Amino acid sequence: MPLSRREFLLDSLASGFALPGLSGRSKAVDYPFRHGVASGDPLPDAVILWTRISPKQDGQYLSYRWLIARDETLTDIVGEGEGITGPERDYTVKIDVQGLSPASEYYYAFESAGHWSDTGHTRTLPQGHLDHLRMAFTSCSNFTHGYFNVYRELAGRTDIDLILHLGDYIYEYAGTDHSLRTGRVHEPLGETYTLQDYRTRHACYKADKDSQAVHRQHPFIVIWDDHEVANNAWQGGSENHLADKGNWSDRLHAAVRAYYEWMPVREPAGTDLYALYRGYRFGDLLDLTVLDTRLCGRDEPAADMAERNRTDRTLLGYEQEAWLDQRMNDAQQQGVRWKLTGQQVMVGQLGTNSLPFNYDQWDGYPAARQRLFDSIRRNQVDNWVVLTGDIHSSWAMTLHDDPFATLADPVGVELVTPAVTSEGIGVKAAAELAAASLEPLLPHLEFVDLHHRGFVLLDITHERLQAEWWVVNRVETPRYQSACLRAYQIPAGESRLIPAQPVLPETLPQLAGFKADLAYLREWSPAGAETAGGGGMLAAHNTAP
Repeated sequence: MPLSRREFLLDSLASGFALPGLSGRSKAVDYPFRHGVASGDPLPDAVILWTRISPKQDGQYLSYRWLIARDETLTDIVGEGEGITGPERDYTVKIDVQGLSPASEYYYAFESAGHWSDTGHTRTLPQGHLDHLRMAFTSCSNFTHGYFNVYRELAGRTDIDLILHLGDYIYEYAGTDHSLRTGRVHEPLGETYTLQDYRTRHACYKADKDSQAVHRQHPFIVIWDDHEVANNAWQGGSENHLADKGNWSDRLHAAVRAYYEWMPVREPAGTDLYALYRGYRFGDLLDLTVLDTRLCGRDEPAADMAERNRTDRTLLGYEQEAWLDQRMNDAQQQGVRWKLTGQQVMVGQLGTNSLPFNYDQWDGYPAARQRLFDSIRRNQVDNWVVLTGDIHSSWAMTLHDDPFATLADPVGVELVTPAVTSEGIGVKAAAELAAASLEPLLPHLEFVDLHHRGFVLLDITHERLQAEWWVVNRVETPRYQSACLRAYQIPAGESRLIPAQPVLPETLPQLAGFKADLAYLREWSPAGAETAGGGGMLAAHNTAP
């Protein structure tokens, strides 16, 4: 039988590792589960289980069995089965386990050729009344830019229910100068174009031990952004796709196929594999919609202002717009407290409505953004919070038709997560100067940090939603310090951000210990962030591998 999580921890500590759930036992040379296990797309009665079984030689077919249980020793079994995988799906395995109980924890494992995988931990969604939920969201995990220290932090957080990853889970780029600094090199070395390229790139990311640890500990809800295919992608092309490298539609299909093979995601029921947008209900506390702003219906980015301002342009596609309108109306009518929308690119204005800064964001699709805001108002949706990735930095802002005209009656709030590794402004002093310049220029902006990597933790009750930006000070090595950079509360019924203190769990990740020494924090915190009154750097801990 596979090791329990407790046995993994004991083995890990004995081997010098400091991460719960990371097995320190050496694996046999022919150990087939080299890319770990994962779970995702939880429902009240179902969850996706994933693994990959590495073959001894290409072309062979491999049998496996799986089981899921209520206990970490895998003795109270509630489901099991068997199957065969092979080269047509790159030896990946994905099981949609049905018949589970709501709001329940489960443990699972796979077996093949006498080898057991590590034991994974997952949970199902709640039904009915729910008092409290804790979840985290992040994005942008470029392997060559550094170590997945943020994943290590998340793997050690046993106080969260799930993780939302908002895209750029892999990057398609060839090797970069970052590899010289970090020592982390993409496989394959060149840019990804073919199905085998994308499969190999996903395998490179899933072979990372911190990636395996976070997937083993938490269920994921995932959505792609552009770099799962190519930079600034839309369904019709990409700004950096080279025609001499092949047909765009072939590249797009290859990237999407590899994504479905390698990610713990439930594939769309229909024939349109690009329609990955979907929704999740967490009892009466939260309705989460996960949007696709890339491949489903996005019009080509505008070349000029005249095209940008066309009223028929869409970022989501009209079918997704209609689906979102109905979903938000249903959640409001059914009395769900919070309506969260996870998506990729910034909704709030980064420039003025007449002088946008980035056409790739919602700023490049103002008519689509106005239709979104009109939908929220028409359906009288309250407690709307947008969760955003993509931009490798941390932001908190209120959402308005035109914040430069009036800040009255915001339609919602937007929270933007920093990246796992992808770089924002690398020089800290330059990042602080840029942030200080932005805050007076953007009246709807409450907070911005352009330097640190990390994630946003959401602590949600019926009375308020609290957002905490947890960051690490470096990713160039696996040695780092982490801290809560900023925290805000959004009161129920109000679209405003109030500085807050982090809601610390009873037991923080037991790595190298927890510190809240302000002198220690000043070593790497942004200027002035160590003051609790400003909602700044409030708590920290450090870790070493």
